[in-house]
Amino acid sequence: MSYKAWFQCINTACGATYPLDSIVYQCERCQSLLEVTHDLKPLQQVAASAWKKLFEERYKSNEWPYGSGVWGKKEWVLPQIDPNNVVSLYEGGTNLFWAERFGKTVGLPNLWIKLCGNTHSGSFKDLGMTVLVSQVKQMISQGAPIKAVVCASTGDTSAALATYCAAAGIQSIVLLPRGKISTAQLVQPLANDSLVLYLDTDFDGCMRLVQEITKDPTLYLANSMNSLRVEGQKTVGIEIVQQFDWHPPDVIVIPGGNLGNVSALGKGLLMMRDLGLISKLPRIVVAQAQRANPLYLSYLKNFEVFEPIQAKKTLASAIQIGNPVSFQKAVRTLKEFNGIVEQASEEELADAAALGDRTGMFNCPHTGVALAVMLKLLKAGKIDNTERVVVISTAHGLKFVEMKVKYHQNELEFPSLRANQPVELPASLDAVRSALDKALAARAGAS
Repeated sequence: MSYKAWFQCINTACGATYPLDSIVYQCERCQSLLEVTHDLKPLQQVAASAWKKLFEERYKSNEWPYGSGVWGKKEWVLPQIDPNNVVSLYEGGTNLFWAERFGKTVGLPNLWIKLCGNTHSGSFKDLGMTVLVSQVKQMISQGAPIKAVVCASTGDTSAALATYCAAAGIQSIVLLPRGKISTAQLVQPLANDSLVLYLDTDFDGCMRLVQEITKDPTLYLANSMNSLRVEGQKTVGIEIVQQFDWHPPDVIVIPGGNLGNVSALGKGLLMMRDLGLISKLPRIVVAQAQRANPLYLSYLKNFEVFEPIQAKKTLASAIQIGNPVSFQKAVRTLKEFNGIVEQASEEELADAAALGDRTGMFNCPHTGVALAVMLKLLKAGKIDNTERVVVISTAHGLKFVEMKVKYHQNELEFPSLRANQPVELPASLDAVRSALDKALAARAGAS
């Protein structure tokens, strides 16, 4: 059966369409964002049970490229791509972790963490980048004059772009804000032979420059305003439902920065509903850092007003974004999903991340934002303790060890509630025994 997809303007009064091999990021008529639109009629000719069976058969298989969590849903993502042009590193298929001890601690027994950081470059950005770089590879094979793929980044997008371009043999260029990303995130594109421009600005400044330089059609834009990224990232929602035996959770909490991930999550779930795989939608909660909270401020005004802000320095550096390009798409998603937006302070996000770590996780600070927001909504009664809740962990904690070291050494701007420092001792048996007796007694009392 023939399946088709294309770019379409999100402005319903316009509705302009473009082929997926067009070098276009915004509507040329009205300058609105674009989205990948699928012809649902042929997809609807396949029974929901048949789609489920197909996706289950492919899941983590060795059949190229369908063992990938993204390409196992190829017909729903990029149906027209030649499999020979797929650039995959077996992304997706990440653990949906039952946070049993954390849930018991906070009074939410049905709490789950979707560990999107357990992927090749260490973040959920791999899900979208495999799609974008694959499409670029196909366009180059058809004669497109693309010399390099370019992004602005707060760290995770650049790592994913550099990784997939290295695998494809395509040059990548990344613009990073100097001093505003972790050392691990800076090293990733350097190691993958990306051309790294380290700029004296913030992410929003990098993004403005990227939008200017990619007016040159030989430099292809890889940020989430390119809706090819959303097509890969939408599979996280589909995969969560699949991991729950095709039953959607009640609530999904996701950190929000540039907001492409929010619209992507909703897009996958809506596609499942439209093709009959699910009959209800979860609520979507977007968690923002208090120092980079333009969506939250707009939410307080019922989304009637949106004002970009100057994002302040936050531990959650990957979402330190004051002018998110996917704002319109995110608002549309939240309205369709009975959505909530909440914020977390620096102290709240750091303590929530530390509490998660104490129960067996190793959280990035952005997951800390999501956990802190989940705790606030639980306390306020906006999340019921009987609900099944999924928190999307967007990146691996190993990318942010500097933040964790400072937390446990009490070097942040607030007291660290759950700091755990090493006990320094002389190398003698008596000293070790004495320290063990005191420390274990103290910990037993605290628990």
